[in-house]
Amino acid sequence: MAAWETAFGTEGGLFRRLRAACAAEWQAYTWHPFVRGLSDGTLPLEAFRRYLIQDYLFLIHFARAKALAVFKAESVEAMREKTAAISAILSETLMHLRYCAEWGIPEAEVRATPESAETVSYTRYVIDRGLAGDILDLEVALAPCTVGYGEVALRILADPRRRAGDNPYQSWIDTYADPGYQALAQAAAARIDALGESHGGEARFASLAATFAEAARLEARFWQQGLEGLGAPPREEKAHG
Repeated sequence: MAAWETAFGTEGGLFRRLRAACAAEWQAYTWHPFVRGLSDGTLPLEAFRRYLIQDYLFLIHFARAKALAVFKAESVEAMREKTAAISAILSETLMHLRYCAEWGIPEAEVRATPESAETVSYTRYVIDRGLAGDILDLEVALAPCTVGYGEVALRILADPRRRAGDNPYQSWIDTYADPGYQALAQAAAARIDALGESHGGEARFASLAATFAEAARLEARFWQQGLEGLGAPPREEKAHG
């Protein structure tokens, strides 16, 4: 069994069950052609630039979703954790701007770029699930982002075609392969398992699985927007291992 299949969540827990219920969508997201291009270093620079700008805009709404999680949180302790997460994400936006500058994208350009349809649809979907449901609905909508990026990094590290020496995207890979981020992703999956126990995840599984699958599909679309306009083929329906 691959390392990423056991790295997040527990056997029989809600996270792994959600992941298994949308196996095709999850594979298409975590091993998307964009990801494979990061791994072997062949991703066109312009595709990565488009992604970086939209990822900054995404982070702003991710912070808003975490703020909603404070309101929806089930305990004071959870409220404290989510408040700390908001601060961390807002700090990350500053680091992201510096990272964009390293790739030749000035801050003014990043801030002036409108949100793409993919960014709007994904971020508003997550917030809508949080507004309509409880903390478990919101966390399930958020988990594909947090945990998925951790899995993406592990998949890249195990890729026999990975360009490890002079890969232009190595710093991006290192960010999500870092033990600190991996611990964050593991904690997010563990929280899904815990909330599944405390908030009736079994009785609500069909609804939660639909949310998780849709978030995975929107993540794949988020990758795909970087490739569009470069003569890339449409997103594959069947992913490759």
